[in-house]
Formats: sequence, structure tokens, C-alpha cells
Amino acid sequence: MTSDHASFRTMGPPALDAALQDARRRTLGLFDALAAAGYDQAARVPRIPLLNPPLWELGHIAWFAEWYVLRDARGSAPGEARGASLLAQGDAWFDSNTVPHGARWTLDLPAPDALKAYCGEVLVRMRARLAQTGEDDAALYPYRLALAHEDMHGEALLYSLQTLGAAAPAPAPPANAAPSGELRFDGGSFLLGEGGPGFAFDNEGPVLPCRVAPFAIDAGLVTNAAYLAFMRAGGYARPAFWSDEGLAWLRATGRTAPRYWQPAGQDWTTLRFGSRCALDPAEPVRHLSLHEAQAYCRWAGRRLPLEHEWEWAARSGQPGFSWGGLWEWTASPFLPHPGFRADRYREYSAPWFGSRQSLRGASFATPPRLHSPVFRNFFAPARDDIFAGFRTCAA
Repeated sequence: MTSDHASFRTMGPPALDAALQDARRRTLGLFDALAAAGYDQAARVPRIPLLNPPLWELGHIAWFAEWYVLRDARGSAPGEARGASLLAQGDAWFDSNTVPHGARWTLDLPAPDALKAYCGEVLVRMRARLAQTGEDDAALYPYRLALAHEDMHGEALLYSLQTLGAAAPAPAPPANAAPSGELRFDGGSFLLGEGGPGFAFDNEGPVLPCRVAPFAIDAGLVTNAAYLAFMRAGGYARPAFWSDEGLAWLRATGRTAPRYWQPAGQDWTTLRFGSRCALDPAEPVRHLSLHEAQAYCRWAGRRLPLEHEWEWAARSGQPGFSWGGLWEWTASPFLPHPGFRADRYREYSAPWFGSRQSLRGASFATPPRLHSPVFRNFFAPARDDIFAGFRTCAA
């Protein structure tokens, strides 16, 4: 992982303008890839919790930007934005706070071309307003928020392509071989979270004085080969390696190998965007649930890193610590820092505290402008559709 990229958190108007256009090109390319695979209409998309209908997601991305930027919303509740949506039914269709997930398949949405025109109009108006905006962080907050939101939904659209077995518009880059070995850190004290100028997500603050005990951590993520050794040792069949929640997950899913893995003689293959390919033993293992990561750690006599350990290692500058190719499960539940205050997008963090697990890092599907050692991602422990792996840790 290198840091030679511009962070969206401190982008000024010209860089934000270019990034917003780049994000929209990516969004439309991913939507068109889903449409080419036959998933442009809700009726063709399976109703599963992992997915949104792509047409709804496309409209929601533009509506969110309109809500916070063009309508100057001070919060996420109905009535906290000025004026009306450019679409007569925009608020009724695309507000994720008021449109339940299951209802998104039954909405009478505009045709794709009409929604693309709406997306284009929102972007044109955003860019015109941004050109008149100064460098003040408070004034740029809604643009940075809209950009991060679109980038995260772009990654979700890639999850959808993988889940549906559809081809991605560009092949996913091969993951670099995971560095081997272990790094030791003496520990110390630091401020956990984001407290500098620019944009911060609400769950990253307030900054928290944190004491880190000495620990050892893998230089890279656990590989396919290492995980296969766990499987060959009977890892999925030995209850002692699994938590109660993990055993319940095993019973519910019937899983005996990572999602998308399939045996091929003495070897294994995996499914990548609809194409079956040989499993590279040196690549980091991906598409694992928290339960699988925890079971591996128990088998190996290790544990997952805590959030503050991961952040300490990532911010240390030690070149041997490699991150950024896959999201990484941590041992920490997703909880607020003491003194937490929700930002304008109040539903971003608060509803999920205590029911999600924290992940750190980034994946190949995360635009580099979002990469940050303080970024806290969070998913339900059972999720294995995301581009996530893990590394192990010890005292």
C-alpha cells in the first residue's frame, strides 16, 4: 500500500470536480455491465438481502447527491432538504430511509435512459455550484460526502456483478502475492481516528486517546494456500474452531469451503465475475465471513487484530505492512467512540453500532482516493460476498 494518491478528504473544488465526473463514469459503466447481463430491471434481479435492483441503486446515487448538495439538506430526515427533487417522485422512490429494502423491487421507476438523464442533470448542476464554492471545509463537506457515497455504491455494484455471476466492465486486477512473515510492534500511545482538517466520517471521531500493548501481526493477508491447509485439517468439520454464531452460520449455509470455491481433482477453482479460474495459492483468500476468519485463527493459535492494533500498524509507516488489496476483518465490533455525534447523514453509522463488525483497509474495488488507515468499514459477520480477507495477530 502506498499513499501517493489524492485523498477525497482534502480535495479542493478542481480535484473534486474531476473526481465526481470519474465516479459517475464508473457508476454508469457498472450499471451498463449489469444491464448487459440482463439485470437492468428489478424483475430480473433476485430478491436477496445482498443486492439492490441496479436501476434503483443508480437513481439513489444521484438522489443522494441532489439531497445533500443541490437541496442543501441539513440532515437525512424528510423535510430537512430545501425544495423538491428534480424527479416528481424522487423522494418517494430513492430515499433509503423511507423505502424498505424489499419494496425496491416493486417501484414503478423511470426507464434507464430517463434515470441516466436525471443523473446527468444532477451532476451538471453540482459541478456548476461547485465552481462557485470556495476552499472552506464546511462548504465542501456535501460534495465530499456525495463523492464518497457514490464511490462506495460503485463498490457495491461490483459486489452485485460478482454475486450475480456477471462480467465486470474491466477485469479485476490480480491480487498481489501476500507478503510472508510477521512484524512486531512495541506499542505505545496515539490518537485513534481522524481529527485533522478536511472530511471525516462521523464514526472516526472524536479522536480517542489509545494505548497499544506490544503485539505481533502478519505482514500480509492469509493466503489461499494457508487457508487450504486449515480446510485439509478438517477446519469446517471441527466445532472446537467455531463460535456459537459460527456454528449456526455453518448449519444455515452448509458451507464446507469459501464462497465461490469448487474442487477440481486435487486442486480448487474459484468464480470471478462469472468466469471460473484456477485458485492461485499465493493470493490472499477472499470472500470469507467473519466466522471463517475466526475459525482459522483458532486453528492456527492466533487471533484477529483489534482495530487499534491494525490502525497503529497501518499508520506506523513500516514498509513491511502491506494493506489495501482486500478489506480485512478485525476482532472489534463496530462501536462508537466516546462522545460520538452523528453527522448530517445520520443513518451512516448509528443504526449499525453493535450489530456489525469493523473491517479496515480497502479492496481492489475501492477507489484509491478513499484509501485511509482511519477508514472504518462495517458489515454483518455473515457477509461473505464482499471483497474481504484477514490477517492474524498475537500478543
